[in-house]
Amino acid sequence: MPIELRLKRVYDEPADDDGDRLLVDRLWPRGISKEVARIDLWAKDFTPSNELRKWFHADPSRIDEFAIRYLQELEQRKTAIEQILFSLQQSTITLVTATTDLENGHAAILKRFLQPLLQKRG
Repeated sequence: MPIELRLKRVYDEPADDDGDRLLVDRLWPRGISKEVARIDLWAKDFTPSNELRKWFHADPSRIDEFAIRYLQELEQRKTAIEQILFSLQQSTITLVTATTDLENGHAAILKRFLQPLLQKRG
């Protein structure tokens, strides 16, 4: 069965069909409790390093260079990431983030990185 990979803001209402909900932010989102967020796994191995995150937030126009650097970090952690992915039980995985721009932030880059890995699992 193919794995469906979704992106969702942590501030949006969790849905019964979200499957495994992975928080993909290094910092816990402000103003939301763990009970309300309904996170199954805080996937810190999936997040940009503190250094890269701070570098990018200082100048968001560097998104293209950020994507290159972030993908390099993910590649270095690929084995650990695969182990986490392969341990998940649901056929849907929802990447949850506080980021307002789901299509252009780190979560979208992460989703593109994870999709081929999930084909191995499915």
